[in-house]
Amino acid sequence: MRAMISGVLEASLRTSVRWLERRMGSRSPIGDQPFFSTDVFPWIPRLEQQWTEVRAELDALLVHRSALPNFQDISARQRELSDDDNWKTFFFAGYGLRMEKNRELCPRTAALLDEVPGLTTAFFSILGPGKHLPEHRGPYKGAVRYHLGLKIPDPASACGIRVGGVTAHWQEGRSLVFDDTYPHEAWNNTTEDRVVLFVDIVRPLTFPYSLMNNLLMWGIARSAFIRDAKNAHDAWEQRFEALKDRRPAT
Repeated sequence: MRAMISGVLEASLRTSVRWLERRMGSRSPIGDQPFFSTDVFPWIPRLEQQWTEVRAELDALLVHRSALPNFQDISARQRELSDDDNWKTFFFAGYGLRMEKNRELCPRTAALLDEVPGLTTAFFSILGPGKHLPEHRGPYKGAVRYHLGLKIPDPASACGIRVGGVTAHWQEGRSLVFDDTYPHEAWNNTTEDRVVLFVDIVRPLTFPYSLMNNLLMWGIARSAFIRDAKNAHDAWEQRFEALKDRRPAT
């Protein structure tokens, strides 16, 4: 019975998502296009000003790169995009659920993220050498995606992202903001890791669509999909803690 109720609720959630998505573009003050101007988001300059502090915490983590979780090990749905060890993650939040142990390891990054209004998800996204993420679409238009370049190999032109047919390239200490519900793909055609701070924020909407979006976000955060991902992440955190306690960084 519990599984049946959960299935009905998630089917209702999907229907609500589709209904609201069709109306979001015209009800959002930032518009509806593949990329957005960074000027629209007043919190971006502070992150860019402090990016080297975030990079320092990232560099300390990358000593343990092989132990960091593959995205598909946290979220099974990502297996459609990646099934190897070349898309690593380090989560600070997922749909509003905080990863407290990870935040403790990167306190400056966590503090900066706490200043981002409407943040739902945040993590270090580590795209390995030669990795290509094929074209795909994000799950829900109620969020806007932000990338802060942290570790971009040379030549920067060999790392890129294409959203809705528009191509952009990351730069260290610089930001990209885009709508991930447009078809998009990303690639790293270099011999080093490409790392960005990956953040989803609630899409600005006029009332009452903003209220409906917040309610849907609340429901998504409590879905089986998100619960399973959080459980997988918690299990990884325990293994990572044991690993760090057992041996020095190499």
